[in-house]
Amino acid sequence: MSNKPNQQQVKAKKHLGQHFLTDEAVAQKIANTLTLKNNDNILEIGPGMGVLTKYLLQKNIKTHVIEIDTESVAYLKANYLNLAPRIIEEDFLKYDLNVVFKGEPFAIIGNFPYNISTQIIFKTLDMRDQIPEFSGMFQKEVAQRICSKEGSKVYGILSVLVQAFYEAEYLFTVPPSVFNPPPKVDSGVLRLIRKENYSLGCDEKLLFRTVKTAFQQRRKTLRNSLKSFDLSDELKANPLFSKRPEQLSVEAFIELTQLIEKDINS
Repeated sequence: MSNKPNQQQVKAKKHLGQHFLTDEAVAQKIANTLTLKNNDNILEIGPGMGVLTKYLLQKNIKTHVIEIDTESVAYLKANYLNLAPRIIEEDFLKYDLNVVFKGEPFAIIGNFPYNISTQIIFKTLDMRDQIPEFSGMFQKEVAQRICSKEGSKVYGILSVLVQAFYEAEYLFTVPPSVFNPPPKVDSGVLRLIRKENYSLGCDEKLLFRTVKTAFQQRRKTLRNSLKSFDLSDELKANPLFSKRPEQLSVEAFIELTQLIEKDINS
């Protein structure tokens, strides 16, 4: 059985923003990034021709895949008969995953299409109660951004919101040469492990709004970038408001959100 795509499949998947991983060693290395603790299910997003899937199927855990491309689905059904009942032919971003998982926890893994990778992260955050771990491959700069710390030039919205709930670790870089067609940039593999205590002690919707608003004008101090919140002069005198958003740690953003919440409700 060959996992190598033909030229028609390559063109179809390139249209979807996907590049085929062709290096078996890299596929196996990615499959081994999950710890497989605290749940009995894996969901692979965008399995394509199954180069990563076959290594997941070797593990003592129930593997599900979600794939929107009909040719890839047909290939998987024909070549992975034991997987067929757990192939979800849907759009990950639109599909209600609880139709399958019914509130149960599951890990996410994949070689993620560059054009929807950020949206995949935000859906994961929305479902964080059910997703204890997440690993996979992104465009390198996106993976680095997710894992970066305050003070970095690439630290931003994704960094803060992901790290509020998960421990983020950049694992390794993957060169373009192991894909067909090769992308124009390096890829990066990361792992997210949900924090044991991921209840933040603040209004989480307000945290999302605060972080997104602050980084929309990242060169300005918070006193200026958060003007739309209509906060009291007393609160804006707090030293936090003289800083730019990339200077604040995740914990400082949580503290800031608590202060804003108190100010709004006073």
